[in-house]
Amino acid sequence: MGVDDLPAVMELERATFPADAWSERMMLGELADQPRTRHYIVAERDGRIVGYAGLAVAGDQGDVQTIAVLAEHRRAGVGALMLNALLDEAGRRGASAVFLEVRADNAPAQAMYERFGFHQLGLRRGYYDDGTDAITMVRKLDG
Repeated sequence: MGVDDLPAVMELERATFPADAWSERMMLGELADQPRTRHYIVAERDGRIVGYAGLAVAGDQGDVQTIAVLAEHRRAGVGALMLNALLDEAGRRGASAVFLEVRADNAPAQAMYERFGFHQLGLRRGYYDDGTDAITMVRKLDG
């Protein structure tokens, strides 16, 4: 993902996370740390951005920062492809585990993460701006 992708990414961000969307300034900050500690990607179909995802890696720990897919492209493997790419990048960067937070009310995302070997680590009460809890999850990486 590059700065040129931001208009489409921010539109998708606001549509996907209306209660707690990142600001463009926050996203620019993430992109500014590429490739040092961040790795952001976009998924395209027919020249249109249909998803994006981001990873932070520091030392031996990776964190999925965000992952989003346009509603009409969900359950078509886009999120899985991006998550695979993030896990591969975390491994290349030497991470031994990858962590993430997922909304407690987002069962489809939780199910996808579980299919990828993530398991629940804990709960962050009231983590999101609208008061929804976050489930923290972790996956150990091979190697």
